Amino acid sequence: MKAIIFGAPGAGKGTYSTRMQNQLGVDVIAMGDIFRESVKQNTELGKKVKSYVEKGALVPDEVVLEVLKDRLKKVPKGKGFLLDGFPRTIAQAESLQSIAKIDVILMLDVPDQIIIERLTSRRLCKSCGAVYNIRFLKPKVEGKCDKCGGELYQRSDDNEAVIRNRLQVYKTQTEPLVEYYRKKNTPFIVNVTKSVDQPPEPMVEHMMAELKKMGLA
Repeated sequence: MKAIIFGAPGAGKGTYSTRMQNQLGVDVIAMGDIFRESVKQNTELGKKVKSYVEKGALVPDEVVLEVLKDRLKKVPKGKGFLLDGFPRTIAQAESLQSIAKIDVILMLDVPDQIIIERLTSRRLCKSCGAVYNIRFLKPKVEGKCDKCGGELYQRSDDNEAVIRNRLQVYKTQTEPLVEYYRKKNTPFIVNVTKSVDQPPEPMVEHMMAELKKMGLA
């Protein structure tokens, strides 16, 4: 299965991808995670990416494609993948088409206000990357990761001003991709979030059931 998971920043793409990875037996390719690791290690790519990420802007296509092609080479032959954070523009989608045929789009429909509430209260573990939320997914010990005991922190771009900018970027540059893939008759599985603390499990079950109907899971 070759799939894309779509949704605004904070819609839960990483959460659902992680939960579905083992069930589907695919590689999850999260461009944001690749970029953040590069920034953390201060690589040449990281230096290029840093200024864009901190402003909530999109990383230029040529940089993203360079990273994606390198990552796809590492996917074992015969194994599928789930793209998280790519494509984000029509130009990227057209470039992707020359690399791989996409079987299905997983679409996360989440209202802006829910995303803002989620992201401003999100915390991550510095050691293992586990995700928490100080409103509805709290760690057992404040400021400490349940899994490894690492220190929790708030990403610099998890503030309302940057989040609103990222949402606007998503609407103007990425939402047209929905129309692009619909015109290509690519199947969609749409999930609608109605509350800030809606658990992911029922939505994962729904997506898995729909993928099985399509013969992709």
